[in-house]
Amino acid sequence: MRVQMARTLLSRNSWSSMDHLTAIYWALSSVLVYQRPGAVLEVGCHAGRTSVWLQQIIQDHAPDRDLHLFDSFKGLPEPGRHDSLLTAGDLAVSEDDVRANFTEWALSMPTIHPGWFDETLPAGCPDTVCFAYLDGDYYDSILTSLEHVYPRLAPGGVILIDDYCDRDTNPQAWDGFPGVKLACDDYFRDRPDEVRTLAGSGPLAMALIRKPFQAAQHPPAARTASATGQTR
Repeated sequence: MRVQMARTLLSRNSWSSMDHLTAIYWALSSVLVYQRPGAVLEVGCHAGRTSVWLQQIIQDHAPDRDLHLFDSFKGLPEPGRHDSLLTAGDLAVSEDDVRANFTEWALSMPTIHPGWFDETLPAGCPDTVCFAYLDGDYYDSILTSLEHVYPRLAPGGVILIDDYCDRDTNPQAWDGFPGVKLACDDYFRDRPDEVRTLAGSGPLAMALIRKPFQAAQHPPAARTASATGQTR
């Protein structure tokens, strides 16, 4: 793992952590090393500080893969009844902020899809996805992301969902966006996928879903895993 790059990114991003970047590194590198087909997505990229981490992992392990970034670039939408903490318009950035981060790190530019997720994902989501990092903060944003991304996820592919807080299995998890877990649980309630709660040394709140190769062999389960993906 590129530890110095991670430390530099963390010095500029107060809401991230080494646990967070480590989880992303191992999840994405696993699908690339094992050659799961498809593109890499980040849905809710903000200024692109996590995006450059994704692109560096791609460059190190499978430079032929495409990175697609989705963001409104208008900040958050109106919160729904399951959402809390922030309001409409918060966290607004520009596409130029994303490009500046990629230029600084001398990384290839991704494909950027500006607009609300329900407008951009139906046409902009690649036909096959090997990895997706969902960081939509709100219930509707996460549910919309899953509805469009999961059907395109390759067998063995991975979705990471940021801000998924399950205090029953990970008491330290940060609980600022309760709609995220609700949306994820609603979507996967009647599906055979295992929703794994990741845990680290701090308040990491994240879930991992690896699409089964054969769904019948993977009954529904809820597990707690470390940031490296090991079941606890």
